[in-house]
Amino acid sequence: MHFTKLRLSGFKSFVDPMEMAIEAGLTGVVGPNGCGKSNLVEALRWVMGENSAKRMRGGAMDDVIFNGSQNRGSRNLAEVSLVIDNKDRTAPATLNHSNDLEVTRAIERERGSAYRVNGNEMRARDVQLLFADAASGAHSPSLVSQGRIAEITSSKPADRRALLEEAAGITGLHSRRHEAELRLRAAENNMERLDDVMQSLEAQLQNMRRQARQARRFRKIGEQVRHFESIQLHLLFQHAEQQLQSAGEELAKANGQVAKLTQEAAQATTAHTEGANGLPDMRQAEAVAAAVLHRLAVARDGLDQEEQRITEASSQLQARLRQIEIDQERESGLGEEAAATISRLGAEAEQLRGQQAGEAAAGAEAESRVAAAASVLGDGESELQALTDQVAEGAAQSEALSRALVTAEQRLQRLSQRQAEAKAIHERLTAETQGDERLAEANQALVEATQSAEEAAAGLEQSEAAHGAAEETLAQAREAGQQLEGQDAQLAAEEKALAELLRQTDADLWPAVIDAVSVEPGYEAALGAALGDDLDVPTDEAAPVHWRTLAPRDDAPALPAGATPLSNYVKAPAALARRISQVGVVDEEDAARLMGELAYGQRLVSISGALWRWDGFTVTAGAETAAAVRLAQGNRLAELGRFRAELAPGLEKSRDGLVAARDNLEAAARARATARETARLGREALDRGRNAQARAEKAAAARSARMTTVQESLAQIEADLEESKMAVGVTQEQLAALPPLDDLRQRLEALRAQVSGQRTDLVEARGLRDRLQREAKLRADRVAAIAGEQEGWRRRAAGAEEQLAALVERATAGREELKVLQGKPTEIAEQRKALLEQIEGAEATRNKAADDLAQAEATVGELAVGQRRAESALAAAREERVRGQAGVEHCEERRAEITRRIMETLDCRPSAILAKAEIEADAELPPLDEAERKLERLKRERDNMGAVNLRAEQEAVELEEQLEGMVTERADLEAAIARLRQGIYSLNKEARERLLGAFKTVDGHFQDLFARLFGGGKAHLSLTESDDPLEAGLEIMASPPGKRLQNLSLLSGGEQTLTALALLFAVFLTNPAPVCVLDEVDAPLDDANVERFTNLVSEIARITGTRFLIVTHHPYTMARMDRLFGVTMSERGVSQLVSVDLARAERIRATG
Repeated sequence: MHFTKLRLSGFKSFVDPMEMAIEAGLTGVVGPNGCGKSNLVEALRWVMGENSAKRMRGGAMDDVIFNGSQNRGSRNLAEVSLVIDNKDRTAPATLNHSNDLEVTRAIERERGSAYRVNGNEMRARDVQLLFADAASGAHSPSLVSQGRIAEITSSKPADRRALLEEAAGITGLHSRRHEAELRLRAAENNMERLDDVMQSLEAQLQNMRRQARQARRFRKIGEQVRHFESIQLHLLFQHAEQQLQSAGEELAKANGQVAKLTQEAAQATTAHTEGANGLPDMRQAEAVAAAVLHRLAVARDGLDQEEQRITEASSQLQARLRQIEIDQERESGLGEEAAATISRLGAEAEQLRGQQAGEAAAGAEAESRVAAAASVLGDGESELQALTDQVAEGAAQSEALSRALVTAEQRLQRLSQRQAEAKAIHERLTAETQGDERLAEANQALVEATQSAEEAAAGLEQSEAAHGAAEETLAQAREAGQQLEGQDAQLAAEEKALAELLRQTDADLWPAVIDAVSVEPGYEAALGAALGDDLDVPTDEAAPVHWRTLAPRDDAPALPAGATPLSNYVKAPAALARRISQVGVVDEEDAARLMGELAYGQRLVSISGALWRWDGFTVTAGAETAAAVRLAQGNRLAELGRFRAELAPGLEKSRDGLVAARDNLEAAARARATARETARLGREALDRGRNAQARAEKAAAARSARMTTVQESLAQIEADLEESKMAVGVTQEQLAALPPLDDLRQRLEALRAQVSGQRTDLVEARGLRDRLQREAKLRADRVAAIAGEQEGWRRRAAGAEEQLAALVERATAGREELKVLQGKPTEIAEQRKALLEQIEGAEATRNKAADDLAQAEATVGELAVGQRRAESALAAAREERVRGQAGVEHCEERRAEITRRIMETLDCRPSAILAKAEIEADAELPPLDEAERKLERLKRERDNMGAVNLRAEQEAVELEEQLEGMVTERADLEAAIARLRQGIYSLNKEARERLLGAFKTVDGHFQDLFARLFGGGKAHLSLTESDDPLEAGLEIMASPPGKRLQNLSLLSGGEQTLTALALLFAVFLTNPAPVCVLDEVDAPLDDANVERFTNLVSEIARITGTRFLIVTHHPYTMARMDRLFGVTMSERGVSQLVSVDLARAERIRATG
């Protein structure tokens, strides 16, 4: 199986559809930081089932969808597809029908993701198992992302065990074990729920018998209730008929009275209507007069408001005229101020133009002075620099020789001191080497520790074998015990269920006689056919229906010859003696012959349940009765007790054997623990011996190396001592040969003073020139500003003239408007006088119309009183009639209600009540109150029974069937739980074996790869923290060339990276994957280590056929790739992919 293509669309920064070919060999992915290279790695991990948003560098899984950029909107869908070559048919069976598999994962924003394989929907679990079986997947060691190397180096040993699990290929086993454990927990939960349900059903069965007896009593009371209800309803219907007849007579009288009063009320209404018809015209005339008066009053109020408005307008207009006069005075003053300011600014401008005339000559003179001063200063500084260099060179030579002399003397002193120290160390090391015997002692201790460790390992192996045998014995004993326990549990459950069915729990009820009857096995159906439902009748004479005990009759007829009395097989109370004595048991072949010989009351039955009665009534076999079932259940209960008693010795023996096997296993476990502890102590002693030997060897080697180093150092010190003595002499001679520097320093000081004066002259000349330039610029700026100010004042003067003209016009218009307003009050006074005269006339007209209207309304009121009296009497009569109608309706409703009750209760018409109740038509019926008292007593007796289940017998049978099914289901669950536990044990055993095998293989590859990556050295892996490989941790011990063996965490950063790479590649070689992704793993490595790394990757790709995707920034790694994919981000936030096939390019160049 090989991965061939990766397609992306809308995934993170890859917004446009993109395809990357995954071909054989090494494929490099390059590009600047932040361009989206790691997004390719994450896309591969995501399509293989990654479900952690944190591992995808996001807060939620929707973050993998392109979220938009400056020029592009966000997407709502992301899709990644991985094309797999399946020509070797190594995929799961359900997917092996195609040469190519395209695994696609798509996610829609806020709707989650879905998987498809070749277009078909697929569960995420199935996709993850597909890649896990191919040694790949989202968490496979073959996907080495950024930070993975650091994660391995810093992780705990227990966390590193996941690498071994991947190498052993037991990730799928872990998934299957987890699934089996979930099923086991579900089965155990189902077992608990099933037990609860069985207990609940048994509790229900416990009540079924009582409910059945209650139902029979309920039916008998119900028959009596229906009898007295029939009598009650018949009497009630007769009474309702009589009441209805009386109410009809009273209603006829009320109808005559209503007709008489209706005529009188009509006459009063006519008179009132004629009087009321004239009122509207009079009301209209009064309303018109009132409206005219109101309109004149409103006009009067309007004149008052108009007069007030004119007064206010005059005041406002006078104030506006005063403000206009003030504005005219202000604008006149503004014009005069503008003229004076313009004149002043013109004089200032003429003065400044006169000052500008001599600016050019003064500027030229200042510039020439600056040039002359600069030239003089340049000559002086050149001479000063030359003299300064000469003095500095001489001083530097003198200082350097002085420092060299001091240094040489100090070095000579240090070398003499080191020579003395080296000689002392050489003498001490010589003495230590001659008297050190620790190495021989360490070798002897190592031999003894090795022998003890081997003996402890042999003892541990024997203990492991004994423990395994004890586990096997315990498993066999447990299996045998489970079989017996299962049989006993099944029998106990059946016994308990039958006991609950047959148990009497309600002391208030009368127990049936069947509970006191016992019958031999096989004759249950015969007894049930002979007595039937009569077995449910109690023997308590207080019960309404019961068996009474009577003495046997002396004249009882004998059974026909050939019939065996049923009493021979039945033990029953004396109350049944007469009945059972007249029942014979026969074969079905003889029944027809003997049936004619039966005396009155005798019966014949067969053991299969057939019945032949003296009167010819016959019941064929197979019609099983409830009594027969109950009797069979009682016999079955006794039989179960015997079976359990027979099973008890074997069960006890099995339990004793299981306890003994457990004791043996515990003893073997203790022995194994002791052996493991001894082996551990032996290993620790061996490790201490090895460490002591290593320390002794290291100390001896260190002393030897130290001796050699001291000897070499002593020779070197002596040579350096001679060289230092010669250097001191040469330096003293050179220092004496140097010329004196005092004359040069005096000349240098004088020249510095001269140059300082020249610099001062240059600064003064430049200051004068700069001052003249600033003054000229200020004058020019002021002349320009004056021109602007003059223009502004001219615009202000023109604006003041225009504003003054406008104010004159506004003042003239205001005076004219004031003159008009002053003439208005006279006109308003004349209008008010005329309006008052009209108001007086309108008030007189309105008062006359109001008086006429009041007189007419009084007359109409008297007529209305008479009408109301007539209508009141009519209403009283009508109410009486309504009461009569209500009485009739009530009686009809009462009769209808009784009729409805009769139909609902008795399902017949009222005339058929007595016939349905089987009561003679001329029979004397009890009074209604007596019938109701009896009916109430019966109902109260029935109600006191509480809720009654009329389907109790049928439900009891159904519950028995459910219990039997649940017992079978429980046995199936127990078997399933045992199988699941055995399966989990097998999975753990297989996982341990495969993990140990993978550990040895990975350790071998790791040691080889470590030496190749480091160019030497050694390393190994070890399991720590637990004796169980599935719980142990993985520790890495490494010894790079020239260094001691130590833990991975004590190595340098580069060494840790190479060691982690060696471990990853060792895991990879143990269980190769179709593809391996390395994301910038070469970043911490130097050029030499990068070369070793790329050589190793190339060789692994050649050996395993794995296709490598390597994300890198290193030029050497890029050069070793077969092809390169470049990731660019020409548009911010959007990644693009370009490719170059380097291998093909080299072939073209070689052939071209």
